[in-house]
Amino acid sequence: MAGYSFLTTWVLGAERGRIWEAIYASERWPEWWPGVEVAELLAEGDERGVGQRGRYVWRSTIPYAVEFEIETTRVERPHLLEGRATGGLEGTGRWRFFEHAGVTAVVYEWNVSTTKRWMNVIAPVARPVFRWNHDQVMRAGGRGLARLLDAPLLASS
Repeated sequence: MAGYSFLTTWVLGAERGRIWEAIYASERWPEWWPGVEVAELLAEGDERGVGQRGRYVWRSTIPYAVEFEIETTRVERPHLLEGRATGGLEGTGRWRFFEHAGVTAVVYEWNVSTTKRWMNVIAPVARPVFRWNHDQVMRAGGRGLARLLDAPLLASS
């Protein structure tokens, strides 16, 4: 399997709690995040949300849909949200939220491997395209979140 490590940061002029709620309600992502075609809650987790499972289908500039499930493995509201992906991608995702004076930095770490044979075969040459595609999806997410919250997106990387 071909492995990828991505790090995305959004800085928004909004309180952490509002941003946390928008990210945590992943079944609503298609309403504001371009590229998210499906975000479906499959199972509720415990009282904190640990064990919650969702199914996601993403499509961006590359004309191929990536489908996977995420099970929430760690919840420290409103500071950290972590999950394990299985399916078309396998690995871990971790959201971290930092606020100071009404400005919130959202940091997303996505450490995954592709499971589709064709993606693994072409990975040596396609890796830059896959990275670019991921970055496009994440930038669109930052802009969409800012619109949803009616808050300025101060930085995105």
